[in-house]
Amino acid sequence: MIRVENLTKYYGDVCAIKGVDFTVQDGEILGFLGPNGAGKTTTMRIITTYLTPTEGSVYVDDLNIAEHSTELRSKIGYLPELNPLYSEMPVYDLLVFVASARGITGRRFKEALGRVMESCGIREVLHRNVGELSKGYRQRVGLAMAMIHDPEILLMDEPTAGLDPNQIAEIRALIQEVGKEKTVIMSTHILQEVQAVADRMVILNKGQVVADGTTTDLMAGFEGKAQLSLEVKKATKKSIQGLGAKFPEITVREQKIEDGLGRLELEYPTGQDLREQIFGYAVEAGWIVLEMSRRQARLEDVFRSLTVEEGGAHA
Repeated sequence: MIRVENLTKYYGDVCAIKGVDFTVQDGEILGFLGPNGAGKTTTMRIITTYLTPTEGSVYVDDLNIAEHSTELRSKIGYLPELNPLYSEMPVYDLLVFVASARGITGRRFKEALGRVMESCGIREVLHRNVGELSKGYRQRVGLAMAMIHDPEILLMDEPTAGLDPNQIAEIRALIQEVGKEKTVIMSTHILQEVQAVADRMVILNKGQVVADGTTTDLMAGFEGKAQLSLEVKKATKKSIQGLGAKFPEITVREQKIEDGLGRLELEYPTGQDLREQIFGYAVEAGWIVLEMSRRQARLEDVFRSLTVEEGGAHA
C-alpha cells in the first residue's frame, strides 16, 4: 500500500503541491487527474524518490521513502511523460543497458526479457532501432524499461499523450493487463483514460486534492445539479445574461452563438424543474427554441466543476 501524507513541495517561492493526502491499495489502478500544472508530475516524482518533498511523507508498505529510498526503488517502476529513450540503440541493447544498471544480468536478464517482451508486446521490434519505431511502440519500450526489474508498483505519467486512437486503445489494454498484477498510478488529464482503466481517481487542482473516489462516488456527489441543453435562434449575449438575472438559481455553464444560432448548457438544482420557466423566458426574449433536452451529468462536468475557476479560466 502507498500512503501519501501532507505532501508539500516548493520550487523557490512557488508552491507546486500543498497538503496532498491519499492512499493506493495493493493491486489498485489509480487515475491521477488534474489540469496541466495541477501538481501531478511533482507528486509522482516524489513517490519515485526522484524529488524530496518540502514537507510531508510517503510510505510504501509502511516504509518511509526518505529513509528507505534505495530499498523502495526496487519496488517502483516509472514511465515519465518524456520517455527517456536512446533513438540510435536497438531495443534489445537498450533493455540490456537498463537491466544492467539495476544489476540484472545473465540468466536473470533472459528471464526478465522474456517477461517484458510478452507483457509489453515488443518481441517483433526487439532488434530494431528505437528511432525507427512508432510512438505507440516507443511507449511499449518505455514501459518495458520501467518493468524490467518486475516492480510491484508502476507509475505512468501521461502514458497515452500524443498517440493516435488505435495506439491509445492498445496502451489502455496493456495498462489493464499490467494492473492485474501490479499497483498502478496513472497520471492524466484525459477523462476517458480514467473511465476506461482506473478503479478509483484522485483529482488535483492548484496543488491540492479536490476529490478522491470512484466514478460512482464522484457522480453521486454531483447529483445536486440538473443539466439542460438548449438550442435556440435569435439569442443574444444580453438576453442570455437576462436569463441568469431573472432566475439566479440557473447557471449558464457554456454558451456559443454563431450565425444567429445559440447553444447553451444550463445547470440548476435537481429539486427544481425549471424547463417551463426557461421556455417562457425564451418566448419573452424572442428566441425560437429548436431543442431543449435534459441529460445526465458526466464525469467531465464533475471535473470541470472542481478544476475551472469562475469565468472559465483553468488553474
